[in-house]
Amino acid sequence: MPDALSAPMVVEFPFTRSLGPVQSAFLTGLRARTVLGVRTAAGRVLVPPVEYDPETAEEIRDLVEVAATGTVTTWAWNPAPRRGQPLDTPFAWVLVRLDGADTALLHALDAAGPDAVRTGLRVRVRWAAERTGAITDIACFEPWEPGESEPTDHQTPAHSGTFAGEAVTGIVAPARLDYTYTPGRAQTGYLAALAERRAVGERCPRCRKVYVPPRGACPTCGVATTEQVEVGPRGTVTTFCVVNIKAKNLDIEVPYVYAHIALDGADLALHGRIGGIPYDQVRMGLRVEPVWSEDGLHPDHYRPTGEPDADYDTYKELL
Repeated sequence: MPDALSAPMVVEFPFTRSLGPVQSAFLTGLRARTVLGVRTAAGRVLVPPVEYDPETAEEIRDLVEVAATGTVTTWAWNPAPRRGQPLDTPFAWVLVRLDGADTALLHALDAAGPDAVRTGLRVRVRWAAERTGAITDIACFEPWEPGESEPTDHQTPAHSGTFAGEAVTGIVAPARLDYTYTPGRAQTGYLAALAERRAVGERCPRCRKVYVPPRGACPTCGVATTEQVEVGPRGTVTTFCVVNIKAKNLDIEVPYVYAHIALDGADLALHGRIGGIPYDQVRMGLRVEPVWSEDGLHPDHYRPTGEPDADYDTYKELL
């Protein structure tokens, strides 16, 4: 058995969402160096603002302006900033209750070190040089020593939520997860076999089902699997979908078909792209075979074998 494999993996998805009137006003206000909150029926000022009272679930629209100064309520030091974080030098994650607000805003604090941060520290917003109507318009917070003339009673005047220029009505929030994947004994054997252009699964010693890719344990019986079984390479399309949206960094023209394929001898269908046939001719029961990638490490897609379609009863349990 080869040594267990591991590889760096990245899951990335840019999430696009529209904004309601409250969130739209909040982000448009940041572009204008103004921080808005929302006042509940009980008189509490929430920053960041929400559109429904978290206590009563009532809709709230009463926008108010709060100060760009505030107090650290809690914090954690980040000694090694990661890609996409607000600062590229060590900083503190802080919850800041802005003056006039009753809740705290999470952001970064640019501080010399953890000894320079404390609960109760007075801070102020450092605005980004270029602002687009996003939370990143607040570049970070920075320590602030107020003068003797600092007001002790911070007013929260009502605000219309209207600013010069076009309102921000939507945002794109990039989501990214970096991690190291270790497939383990069973899937390492599966990947090693793929490098030899073979497909292998493992048989459950109790129910005798063959799982491909193998998981190291039977999901039905909950017992370990160790008996390796070679399957395929041909198989049958059980179900499929037509993809009409082109994925970023994926050089495949749409529309194309992605299918569940039950390899001969397997009791679990795996995923695969179907090629070599017009997308609107793919069907359940279609017999297919693998077309290997240029590096030969995995099937690039599956194509029709030319055999008669499989009878429904032969794969109905694998749908």
